[in-house]
Amino acid sequence: MAGLLSAEHLGALVATGIAAALLIIVARKRNEREIAYICRALAVVLVVDEVSWWVFVAAGGVPGAQLAQALPLQLCDVTTLIAALALWFRRPLLVELTYFWGLAGSFQGLLTPDLPQHFPTYPYVQYYIAHGGIVATALLLVVGLRVHPRPFAVAWVGLLALMYAALLGLVDGATGANYMYLASKPPAPTLLDLMGPWPWYLLGAAALGVLFLAILDAPFYVGRRKSRLEPQEVAR
Repeated sequence: MAGLLSAEHLGALVATGIAAALLIIVARKRNEREIAYICRALAVVLVVDEVSWWVFVAAGGVPGAQLAQALPLQLCDVTTLIAALALWFRRPLLVELTYFWGLAGSFQGLLTPDLPQHFPTYPYVQYYIAHGGIVATALLLVVGLRVHPRPFAVAWVGLLALMYAALLGLVDGATGANYMYLASKPPAPTLLDLMGPWPWYLLGAAALGVLFLAILDAPFYVGRRKSRLEPQEVAR
């Protein structure tokens, strides 16, 4: 497994940052036709990347992989498809899920990848296209196109995350899988290593998730609050 902050890890992070910055710059130009093409092209890339992984696993590309663990149920799998839909349709809930789940979840996957393969293997490329693509999509939609989260969006997104985690907990219990690392910690170093053994690290992860969501919502909360106060100040 490649070490954290190795050349191939840093290269993927830099590539993601450059791609996100370029997408934001293009989006700020507000050429709707170009933006629509770019959004839909990125959506196709995300879907093809995700489906190609299913085909790879089904063809035996991951030796010893159990069928239960190979199902496309990881939060990143779901967020990839949601991000593609958000790019295509730009519906508020889809954008909010992409932004909060993507930056709170997939961004951690970029920083602490659970990835034994190395560049330039297919799993390496697929992993970083998926995780980096989600992060770049979230920033494109929210920062570039300014599709900002609505009031109370963070509460709905957090509730949906808990409901999905509960569903995956049932799947893990029935199949012996480990989706969302609910049954055990990942082998790669992550923040979960600081939160004690199972099941206590699950409580720590939930608290950390709430903190991440609050941080991601903070700029928009401040903006909404400021916009509400400004008319009152003018009236005075």
